[in-house]
Amino acid sequence: MTAWQELQQNMSRGTPVRAHPGPAGTWPGSWQPLGARFRTTPDGTRGTNFALWAPDAEAVELCLFDEAGQESRHALTERTFQTWHGFVPGVLPGTRYGYRVHGRWDPWTGARWNPAKLLLDPYARAVDGAYTADDAVCASVRNWPEPEVADTVRDNRDSAAYVPKAVVVHDDDDWYDDQRPKTPWAETVLYELHVRGFTMRHPGIPPELRGTYAGLAHPAAIDHLTGLGVTAVELLPVHQHVSEDHLQRRGLTNYWGYNTLGFFAPHGGYSASGTRGQQVGEFKRMVRALHAAGIEVILDVVYNHTAEGGVAGPSLSLRGIDNGGYYRLDRSRRGYADYTGCGNTLDTRQPHTVRLITDSLRYWVTEMGVDGFRFDLAAALARGSDGVEMHHPFLGAVSQDPVLSRVKLIAEPWDVGAGGYQVGGFPPLWAEWNDKYRDTVRDFWRGARPDVRELGYRLSGSSDLYQRGGRRPYASVNFVTAHDGFTLRDLVSYNGKHNEANGEDNRDGTDDNRSWNCGAEGGTADPAVDELRHRQLRNLMTTLLLSTGVPMLTAGDELGRTQGGNNNAYCQDDETSWLDWSLLEQPEWRALYELTARLIGLRRAHPVLRQRAFFSGRAAVPGGQRDLAWFTVRGREMTESDWFAPTAVLGMLLCGTAMSERDQHGCAVTDDSFLLLLNAGDQPTPFVLPGEPWASGYEAVVDTAQARTPQTWHPALTTLTVRGRSARLLRTGGDHGRFSPTGR
Repeated sequence: MTAWQELQQNMSRGTPVRAHPGPAGTWPGSWQPLGARFRTTPDGTRGTNFALWAPDAEAVELCLFDEAGQESRHALTERTFQTWHGFVPGVLPGTRYGYRVHGRWDPWTGARWNPAKLLLDPYARAVDGAYTADDAVCASVRNWPEPEVADTVRDNRDSAAYVPKAVVVHDDDDWYDDQRPKTPWAETVLYELHVRGFTMRHPGIPPELRGTYAGLAHPAAIDHLTGLGVTAVELLPVHQHVSEDHLQRRGLTNYWGYNTLGFFAPHGGYSASGTRGQQVGEFKRMVRALHAAGIEVILDVVYNHTAEGGVAGPSLSLRGIDNGGYYRLDRSRRGYADYTGCGNTLDTRQPHTVRLITDSLRYWVTEMGVDGFRFDLAAALARGSDGVEMHHPFLGAVSQDPVLSRVKLIAEPWDVGAGGYQVGGFPPLWAEWNDKYRDTVRDFWRGARPDVRELGYRLSGSSDLYQRGGRRPYASVNFVTAHDGFTLRDLVSYNGKHNEANGEDNRDGTDDNRSWNCGAEGGTADPAVDELRHRQLRNLMTTLLLSTGVPMLTAGDELGRTQGGNNNAYCQDDETSWLDWSLLEQPEWRALYELTARLIGLRRAHPVLRQRAFFSGRAAVPGGQRDLAWFTVRGREMTESDWFAPTAVLGMLLCGTAMSERDQHGCAVTDDSFLLLLNAGDQPTPFVLPGEPWASGYEAVVDTAQARTPQTWHPALTTLTVRGRSARLLRTGGDHGRFSPTGR
């Protein structure tokens, strides 16, 4: 018998398990809430109610697994409002379960039901077990002799041995002792981190807690965050996720986690306490600990696609429950409309898909305590029948929801489909990752921009993108680096990507890095190159933290973390991606951390650096100073022609007495005034400082030409030489500001 004949025989035979029509004592239960909910009935019976939305299924079997892994199947015979349900007495928290859903096999119309595949409950609140990339996990035959029709041939092999199981969770936590920080948007400083990568090498975290939620909750981890001064952590995906088959075959993992399997379950791999429901409590304790330190928790969420991939992907959950009800099918109905580059796209035109996502979001807010979300490829969630629509039902559902409309909402405002780039297009309530800020700042400091027109917009809150529609400067999430791309140190150390370790012949990852290696590729022993790189790091960090908008730092950038030039380390669960905390012991990197903390402290202390409204360019009171002024190196205000003239030098003056902001009592908010000087050119440049009425003197606050800046008062200084490729921040003196050089 050939291997192929054996495969065919195994498929036809399958591994049937006799289904029980319903054990004695099984009750009808309730059709809501969806998922598995443990409860005690009024007569004292303890058990679990199971409810699964599967409108076109012909039958649904609940599959329970005992401690030995033996499966028992129980038919759910009750069906209400398209939901199959039943209450099973004696099923306690910690019980593992899944579903087998029966229905038509007709891939040409999008019907892909296959009861041989064990399916995860979309509302599972905990998941136990690993996913193994075995061919049996697919609803269709992967290696059919005719590949063009392989997805139409049903695979009857049982998948239960290769897929994770849902877990019944009991949760009676009412969060009575939790205090949410509720940091205003304008005061927010985001810190994007990976739970595992941030904690794996931290010497102050016990080894058994490294890489886990408990590790991030440890005082040693929180001390770093509070010492830095960030107000919110933005966690890379913590929804239950699995690694794609191609990564498993190469011995790699989806380290970043953008391959979601369960929208309600905290990823079990980040739990130190167990995966039979313990991960839920551990996650909540982490949130409590961060809240107690004044730090909000933002989740990076992936609702645009799932881990089931394209038609040749595994059947793990939604595909086997209602393929056409959850996914956007293409015109043929056999394949998928892929706006994500991951093989499938969730169909948010469907009411139940919107319900699944919003139920998940509310759960994470109300029961898990999080404070907001960053939506991966958010444009895909707003796709209607004719492209991206900002009046889309999903966006409408979020904006009117009494829970979700009160938390922080951040869009990654693009997808990979036509018309998917929507920076500046999302409605009020939404902030956005501003990649135009990233590209402009990178280009300016590497000397790639002939003028400073674009930079002016980005430094002052990107009013060209966000002012319309009633949005505020904090709609712009400013960033120079993120998890995807070079680290800050690599941005000034490499001209090209070095992704060989990913196993894709360096084809993966973007080639549009807008980086500059300062004269040598990678590590160098040249002290001049090394000094320039450190200066460039200080320039980039200073620009980011002094720009109007919401700054986002990437974890480890303040330490000089490197990935060795890998700009797509999504599959590197090793020292490539983990933070190297020993860098803090090196004086040159300790200085970068201290500068970062100092800049964040300046933002916190000075509302003029984190304005809530866009600049008007006008005085707040007759005869007063304008809120924002731009200067050339000659010390005169810029004209329209100056904006178009080639230059690498710019001066920006923020007037602390001309802000439009009011405090809670309606009184005008006033502050010091600051002059920011940026020189991206190679040569030192004399800058004539604006005199009266702008200032009677200046105090040096930050000078990126030095690792540490001594604060010095210059009462008679009229010209200041700004070193090539450096930035200076000066605080002004005079009646227009509150600063005084004496009596401080």
